[in-house]
Amino acid sequence: MPLFWKPYTSDVTQFIDTLKAKKPTLEAEQRAGRALLWDKAIDRKAQADYRRARVPQQPYVYQTKQ
Repeated sequence: MPLFWKPYTSDVTQFIDTLKAKKPTLEAEQRAGRALLWDKAIDRKAQADYRRARVPQQPYVYQTKQ
């Protein structure tokens, strides 16, 4: 390898690295935000009820029944 060679890092990677350096709590805040919206306990009984109550879709959705 030549002496002047260095590994390539993209502009996006450099931006993310500087952002994390400026704000070290960023990842913890992202995890907390994700927990608010996505990490929830699933009610299995309610899910089973929703599946049983589902009405099958007709083959052509925009056709009215005549």
